[in-house]
Amino acid sequence: MPGYRLLLCVLVSAALMFVDTRFTRMEVVRAQLSTLVAPIQWVVSLPSEVLNWGSLAFSDQRALLEENRRLRGQLLTLSHRVQRMASLTAENVRLRELLAAGQRDEVPFITAELLSLDTDPFSHQMVIDRGRRNGAYVGQPVMDASGLVGQITSVSAFSSRVLLVADASHALPVQINRNGLRFIVQGTGRYDELNVLHVPDTADIRVGDLLITSGLAGRFPSGYPVGRVAEVEHDPGQSFATVNATPVAQLQRSRHFLLLFPPSPAKMAGEGRLSPDAVEAALEVVRQSLDEETPR
Repeated sequence: MPGYRLLLCVLVSAALMFVDTRFTRMEVVRAQLSTLVAPIQWVVSLPSEVLNWGSLAFSDQRALLEENRRLRGQLLTLSHRVQRMASLTAENVRLRELLAAGQRDEVPFITAELLSLDTDPFSHQMVIDRGRRNGAYVGQPVMDASGLVGQITSVSAFSSRVLLVADASHALPVQINRNGLRFIVQGTGRYDELNVLHVPDTADIRVGDLLITSGLAGRFPSGYPVGRVAEVEHDPGQSFATVNATPVAQLQRSRHFLLLFPPSPAKMAGEGRLSPDAVEAALEVVRQSLDEETPR
């Protein structure tokens, strides 16, 4: 008897499949049957859905706990650095007072976000969501969390175009953080390589040296990281060494940036102006030298 039931079920199934493929009216029947069967399917799949939701919730919670633990560690590290920075800042203030040097104010900035990248493979540029209405201007330095990204080359009302330091047409003055030697860094057209130009073969430059902005020319404020020396080649027959560096900014991954508002070149030059006493002393020396040269 069970064998006949199985055969009957097979025949009925075959007949239904034949009718379903030959007659379009079965689509209405199929839709109605699907509506009737849907609650049953939902009840049957409910346990697996609950298990999936539970495992996802637990995994998300685990990931959040791990991220929270990692962020707490970073917070402790940054807190330690801030505490150390406070003492270094106070010491720097005292030293500058002893040298009668002017105070260096913090450079104001605004945040920006990436809108698009230039599709030209021979040009390294991007568009950000800050423009003239936000105070952006041509030549403004652009940073990310790691270092210098580039400078603004054109500005519209709500967006700006940024030329990256890796572009072959971009160059800027830098200095070695270790010893203060000054050079020019130029892009190569590659995101991971910069050229350090006109380095004498006897210059004290090493692999791993940090290159920072020198502040010369007044466009980029001094002290911001640009790159790290990756290769130094000395050719005995050449007067200059071949030096390559790697940008410290995440040029291909960063999406959030800082637009710096450094002081104007006139103000920066004013910070290095001699005091009135120094000017008067210099004039006195000049007057004395003129008196000595005047024939009696």
